[in-house]
Amino acid sequence: MKSLINISVLAFFLTLVSCTSKKTTDIGNGPAPSHQVWDELLKEYVNEYGFIDYKGIISEKVKFESYLELLSNNPPANSWNKSEKLAYWINVYNAFTVKLIIDNYPIESIKDLNPTLSIPTVHTVWTKDFFKIGEEDFNLDRVEHKILRVEFEEPRIHFAINCASFSCPVLRPEAFKAEKIERQLEEQARAFINDSQRNKITKDKVELSKIFSWFGGDFKKDQSLIQFLNKYSEVKINDNAAVDFMDYQWSLNDASKK
Repeated sequence: MKSLINISVLAFFLTLVSCTSKKTTDIGNGPAPSHQVWDELLKEYVNEYGFIDYKGIISEKVKFESYLELLSNNPPANSWNKSEKLAYWINVYNAFTVKLIIDNYPIESIKDLNPTLSIPTVHTVWTKDFFKIGEEDFNLDRVEHKILRVEFEEPRIHFAINCASFSCPVLRPEAFKAEKIERQLEEQARAFINDSQRNKITKDKVELSKIFSWFGGDFKKDQSLIQFLNKYSEVKINDNAAVDFMDYQWSLNDASKK
């Protein structure tokens, strides 16, 4: 009897391990969806500064919503390659961030959408479920911190996802696509690091975006932060350069105000 109980416990444990080891984000069973509609909207409504014409996207809301439905109804599957999954989740984050803004437009900042409860809350605009992937409720926090940062261990995603604010890396005027995502991520990293409005770099001192403080560990795996920066910086930074971080500006990246 005791041996039967032990076998049952072992079987339960193995089942639990099997369930928890499977990536919960690979819940689909079809091919990766096309990002062409999102690509067309971005090319039309993202200006030279990477700011968004939210009114323009609102004018094409039916087209935009059709793309969001495509994302929701076609979650990643085990058959997708890494590039397809990475492009999908970056586009999910950016597209649903835009949805959040146009559903509440006009606003001055995405942080205006934070809960205003009379009691303390840990919930924010980023942790609120407001869309679905497959049959699962999702929020932006889960996409960024539970999927992109954990499953891919790709620090350049921080230059690709856009939080609808001035200090964020600018929104790329095209969709991320599997077949060219490596080049796109490289270009995003180089553009953001050398953007003097978001990072001020000299050889002896750097004033960096708070992104490099908030997610420092993502950039310092097997290297220092300065070593990471020097992969992309047009100015060669000394190893002992002073490092400081700039204030983050949360004003909306609204093209009508740029």
